[in-house]
Amino acid sequence: MTHAGPNPAARKAAADGLARLLADSYAVYLKTHGYHWNVRGSNFAQLHTLFMDQYTEMWTAIDAVAERIRALGELAPQGYASFGKLSAIKDGDPANKAEGMVKDLISSHEALIGTLYATLPAAQEAGDEVTAGLLTDRLTAHEKHAWMLRATLDS
Repeated sequence: MTHAGPNPAARKAAADGLARLLADSYAVYLKTHGYHWNVRGSNFAQLHTLFMDQYTEMWTAIDAVAERIRALGELAPQGYASFGKLSAIKDGDPANKAEGMVKDLISSHEALIGTLYATLPAAQEAGDEVTAGLLTDRLTAHEKHAWMLRATLDS
């Protein structure tokens, strides 16, 4: 267990927020990967590549979030049942048309961004700069993912 840095209650609060983030991130990762497999239509190649770029970026980040939970002295949740209890993000529908997939992913990233903004103040108030930095990095990534998805709808 970590003995320096934020006090035990602050570490626990940060780890709890990170657990929700981990569950949301995994849900969006799985949805994005599934849509990568199932997208079709005139913009197939563009979306297939965009979805792959995004799920690949998220895959690495998921590990960093879980490892931060462990560094705070808590166990990272694992498995679909645990993630399902922590996340309100629903599975994607492979029958969606491309535009529906994009809209669903935008909504999912926005929900995940909400989780990030809800978690950030506790880390900042506790002086947990490592967790705050991780959260800020994830905000940057998910806001960019959502922007790129929104931009595909403007064409």
